[in-house]
Amino acid sequence: MKTQLNVKGISQFSNIIDQKYQSSACGPTTIHVILNYMMNKSARIPTINALYQSLGCTKIGLFKWRLIKNLQRYLGPLWNVSSCSLYEALNQIDLGRPVALKFDKYFSFQWNAKPAFKYHWVPLIGYEFLNDELFFIIHDNGGKYRDSQIRKVRYADNEKVTSFVKIEPK
Repeated sequence: MKTQLNVKGISQFSNIIDQKYQSSACGPTTIHVILNYMMNKSARIPTINALYQSLGCTKIGLFKWRLIKNLQRYLGPLWNVSSCSLYEALNQIDLGRPVALKFDKYFSFQWNAKPAFKYHWVPLIGYEFLNDELFFIIHDNGGKYRDSQIRKVRYADNEKVTSFVKIEPK
C-alpha cells in the first residue's frame, strides 16, 4: 500500500535563500513547502528567509520546540502546530496533510545509529508498506548543486532518531 501527496519540494540551497542561511535552512524550507501545499492559493506564504528568522533558526538548525512555539504564534489560533506520534503522522498524510519530519541523531543520543540524515528537517509527503515494512516518502530539501528529490527511507533504520510535527487547521 502506498500513499503519496503531490507536494512540490524546493532545495534549501536555492538562490532564493540567503547564502548565509542555506546550510541550516532545512527547517524553514520544510515549513515553506508544507505551507505552500496546505494554504489557500491566495494566502501569502512567507519566504524561507523570513521563516528562518521568525521560526528562530540558528546556524546549527531549528529545535523542534522552537518550531512548534514560533510557527503556532505565526499561524495563530485557527491552526494547531504540535508534536505527534508516528501513527498521527501517517494519519495526517491520509488526511492530505504533509508532516514536518525531523531526523536527529545528536539530541536523541543515538551516537551509533546510521540514519538517512544525522540532523535534518524534511517534508514527510507519504508512506509505503513493502513486505510489511514501513517506508517514508520524503522531499530531501536538495543539495548544493541539486534540486529537492523525492526519496524513500526505511522507517526501521531511522526509528530512534525521528520525530514529527503536524500542522493542521482547527
